[in-house]
Amino acid sequence: MFEDKTLQCKECGVDFVFTAGEQEFYAEKGFTNEPQRCKACRDARKNASKTEREMFIGTCASCGGEARVPFKPREDRAVYCSDCFAKMKDAE
Repeated sequence: MFEDKTLQCKECGVDFVFTAGEQEFYAEKGFTNEPQRCKACRDARKNASKTEREMFIGTCASCGGEARVPFKPREDRAVYCSDCFAKMKDAE
């Protein structure tokens, strides 16, 4: 039913393949337009709008190591490094 198509990226001008599988996925989702950008340009465009998250440093309540968290640590609330947090989560 679907066949691979070669399209040209409107961003960088490189030819890319719009595979039969991708076309089928687009049809299932109800998308009517073909992609206009290659994967690299789509990814770059998507990542350009993301802002870097501010991280704060605290002391891990479990191991005493450095804990980088996306919120400002408070004295009345324990923070955990990513390793200790993962161990706690696995234990649940």
